This record gives sequence, structure tokens and C-alpha cells, in this order.
Amino acid sequence: MSIDSFANPDAISRPSADDVRAWEIEFAAAARRPLEQRMKYAFIQTYKPVLDDAPFRSFATMRDYREWCQAHLPDWLGYGTV
Repeated sequence: MSIDSFANPDAISRPSADDVRAWEIEFAAAARRPLEQRMKYAFIQTYKPVLDDAPFRSFATMRDYREWCQAHLPDWLGYGTV
């Protein structure tokens, strides 16, 4: 999907009838699973370097927090400034 698709919603391709049927079948199968099983697989724990390496951190101000993020976190985590 290109950035132009967001500016022009008509440029977004529509799913085929087969795709929609496949999604409905998958949804129905998921809905039949017990809640406990659905919750188990609903959340994926992903290790985040630096963020997950300490049980907690606290900062006096939001500015301190943002400066710490900028200095310590990898760019791909998305905590940098734009």
C-alpha cells in the first residue's frame, strides 16, 4: 500500500470474495476457542532492548524521560524525536 492510498481511498484495492470468506472462516474458528486460549495467544511478549533490562525507571519530568529515551533507546523502537 502506497502513501497515495491514504490520500485517495479509492486507490485501495478491495479484498476478493474468496479473501473475505477465508477471513470469516478464520474469525468463526477463533470465536469458538475458549476465552483462556484466545487471551493466551492475543498478546505477544517481545523483548525490547534497554526498556526491558530494568524492572522500572522513574523520571522527574517528561523532558528527562524524553532525553533518556533519545540517548539510550534504539531508533527502531520509535521513542526518538521527529
